[in-house]
Amino acid sequence: MAIEVLLMQDMDNLGNAGTVVRVADGYARNYLFPRNLAAPVTEAARRRFEKIRAELETKRAKLLSEAKKKGAALKDASVTLRAKTTDGETLFGSISAQDIAHAICALGTDVDKSMVHLGHVIKALGTYDVVIKLHPDVNETVKVWVVQE
Repeated sequence: MAIEVLLMQDMDNLGNAGTVVRVADGYARNYLFPRNLAAPVTEAARRRFEKIRAELETKRAKLLSEAKKKGAALKDASVTLRAKTTDGETLFGSISAQDIAHAICALGTDVDKSMVHLGHVIKALGTYDVVIKLHPDVNETVKVWVVQE
């Protein structure tokens, strides 16, 4: 059974704050409502959201400007990661999003591993284009060089 809820915060897979979406009853009751991510669609919830709308808009603008600054710092950036290989071509393990995030942080730009979006697992030497999602509206591509240790 689905119910309509008013989102109080931006949710990646559901929508932006202030929109009304239909979700499963249990998802709303057990996850969204206890964490104050959403509220039942009532007039009181709409009034409560209007009070925090200005605060959310200034927060969004600040996050977007910070993401654009980070994006400018990452433009045309590349990182080199050294890894052990089994046969000179295949990696002994794999390169994870966390490894890439640490290498980017070493360049001076703070990036979390959740921002790194790998298209596939990196298990071989070579050059890879990795997307860094800094904000829903700001994506940068970083060139990752995987070389033998």
